[in-house]
Amino acid sequence: MAHDTGGALAMEVSLETWPMKSPFRITGFTFHEIPLVVVTLRQGGFTARGEACGVFYLDDTPEGIVSQLEELRPEIEAGLTREALQARVPAGGARNALDCAMWELEAKKSGTPVWKLAGLEEPKPLLTTFTLGADEPDVMGKRAAEIPYARALKLKLTGDGADAARVSAVRKARPDVWLGVDGNQGFDRASLEKLIPHMVENDVALVEQPCRRGDEESLAGLDAPMPLAADESALTLADIAPLKSLFDVINIKLDKCGGLTEGLAMAREARRLGLDVMVGNMMGTSWSAAPSFLVGQLCDVVDLDGPWLLAADRDPGVVYENGYVECPPGVWGGPSSQTPTPGTAP
Repeated sequence: MAHDTGGALAMEVSLETWPMKSPFRITGFTFHEIPLVVVTLRQGGFTARGEACGVFYLDDTPEGIVSQLEELRPEIEAGLTREALQARVPAGGARNALDCAMWELEAKKSGTPVWKLAGLEEPKPLLTTFTLGADEPDVMGKRAAEIPYARALKLKLTGDGADAARVSAVRKARPDVWLGVDGNQGFDRASLEKLIPHMVENDVALVEQPCRRGDEESLAGLDAPMPLAADESALTLADIAPLKSLFDVINIKLDKCGGLTEGLAMAREARRLGLDVMVGNMMGTSWSAAPSFLVGQLCDVVDLDGPWLLAADRDPGVVYENGYVECPPGVWGGPSSQTPTPGTAP
């Protein structure tokens, strides 16, 4: 019997807090727990989810996301479409959570997985980086040695004078891995130029967001033998073209750009412009990682270890094995296994 995919649409918005395995330090911040906003859409007996962390450095807070969504509730429950959402709501966590929930609802109602709706090939496991928060060099080296299954590591650097020692300690502990570093806006040109020879010596393959957002022109003409990736500098589709002469890689995060719809468009546009593409998360559980995993199918570098950094995750959740991340269909975005109960209100 065909499923009833119509009926009224109902939205639920909840605020959750997920503790981290251990304190996680980047330039200017230390995270102990991650507050998340979850959007649940129900229609015709189907349930769909979207999750957002927000963008802390843009003051896109979970509390603000909840307020945005509540203001939009009448329009959403009246049938705001995913296409109309892109123009109606600015990029950020609120649009991300809602956009991803809308994708999953469409998948469940149609019986077609999101990857197919998005015009992608069937998803494959992806080699992912595992991130080491900034700490004392010997501590970072020890942590690198404790995750022998990781094939790619990303180090958080801070520009505090200890970064060369951090890179050396991790490379000594793990001479076998692909190694990238993330400055999180912690460098000026002079400090970056000073560190580059040391990174070359330690075979660093990628430098992510060394400069402050707004100071991108300071990188013009920089003699960096490894690729530079724009993260905080590349929020949305509109940011990509102006960065082409300054960066080699665009790092896409769905909380920044406002959802899977724009994330896929960014990946395709970056490719068109000859840039490499990276995907990451602003932390989050598997409900954040799963839509990003689809963007990752179009990417050169994948940084989807957000759920791995948490003390616990959703069940079912993404799977980490032998340095790869995989998202089983039951986590998010698959066709519905739900059978609507006749006579029940959505």
